[in-house]
Amino acid sequence: MTSPQKGMISGYASSFNVTDQQGDRVLKGAFVKSLHSWQVLGKMPKMLWQHDPKCPIGKWTSLLEDDCGLYVEGYLALGIKQADEAYSLLKEGILEGLSIGFRAIKATREPRSAVRLLLDIDLIEISLVTFGANSRALVHHVKQVMSDKPRS
Repeated sequence: MTSPQKGMISGYASSFNVTDQQGDRVLKGAFVKSLHSWQVLGKMPKMLWQHDPKCPIGKWTSLLEDDCGLYVEGYLALGIKQADEAYSLLKEGILEGLSIGFRAIKATREPRSAVRLLLDIDLIEISLVTFGANSRALVHHVKQVMSDKPRS
């Protein structure tokens, strides 16, 4: 196995049981069908800058729903202006947010709070963002150079 290359990132694109700024709460199991569909296609959701479909900045290489949320790994397409800028901002800890673009397939509402509980999500894209709706959806590691340890 080779060492991770410069520009590799990992973190959580979504965290379970967190009510986000949009009033949504993703529940465990919400990504299972969508991840399977992506696997069948042999593709991954797009990595975008700030949810802009005109601005892909890298590639997701691994997606996994675990007990905490949707764990992601990927790399920035260094050499593309926006990816280079994102990489610099990530290295400095200025940027750290992740956010998902999705369609709700199955959801219910909590009667008292009106929070939308997301049970099944069609995942479309995962973006690096300045302000994510889910406070725990963050990049946790950025690979700077071959010998650097990831930042925590």
